[in-house]
Amino acid sequence: MVKIGVQQPPAALKPEQEKEKAAGGDGAPGAVLLPPGTEEQAPAVQSRRSSLSGVCYLTMGLLVLLLGLVFASMYVYRYFFITQISSPQLPRESVFHCGVLYEDSLYSPFKGQLELHEDVKIYIEENYEQINVPVPQFGGSDPADIIHDFQRGLTAYHDITLDKCYVIELNTTIVMPPRNLWELLVNVKKGTYLPQTYIIQEEMIATEHVHDMEQLGSFIYRLCSGKETYRLKRRSARRRISRREAGNCHRIRHFENTFVVETVICKKS
Repeated sequence: MVKIGVQQPPAALKPEQEKEKAAGGDGAPGAVLLPPGTEEQAPAVQSRRSSLSGVCYLTMGLLVLLLGLVFASMYVYRYFFITQISSPQLPRESVFHCGVLYEDSLYSPFKGQLELHEDVKIYIEENYEQINVPVPQFGGSDPADIIHDFQRGLTAYHDITLDKCYVIELNTTIVMPPRNLWELLVNVKKGTYLPQTYIIQEEMIATEHVHDMEQLGSFIYRLCSGKETYRLKRRSARRRISRREAGNCHRIRHFENTFVVETVICKKS
């Protein structure tokens, strides 16, 4: 008995395989042939380009950082070190004990030089000065407290012997501003500068009585509150050449510049 078998046809080709066979022509799969080694060189070129780009970005970043450091250093040097050298930081308040030698041949022709002592408080921010003149070692001058208020443009003298206050407009040609006086006293204390030894004399006359003390400002108000206070009228301010005796006058010698000032306050005749 003979068995007859029927061979099954091959499974249907997938569309992609059919397309590949159709493209192959002679049954070989359709493919693009590349030169040997091309597939290995392409990733190497791409990695080389990416590394070069990274080096460029890193160089630019370092350059920007270096320029930033240079400009920051210039700014700090210009606005910090130079400012500190040209304008040193001044304290809010400075206290000095001053002793000044000066000549007064008319008052003391045989004693030679006299010495003036005073305590000076300088308030930089508030822009005023306070001077305390103790009882002098020689006669002819009264102890006093003096305030120079540069904000109000006023000067107040408290004659401790009379216990009276006198107020007048600030004489900026004689009285140094707080900052300049501070620098002068610092240099005197260091010994790098010695003040002159002559006397400037200013003569004043007491005029009307002051009733409204608050108009004088808080600094002078604290000094003169509760005391008889008078306004002064300046008679003259000159280099002292001769001493003129004047009745009913009191003298206050103080140091507020490169010379000694003798303030002569007289009653109105």
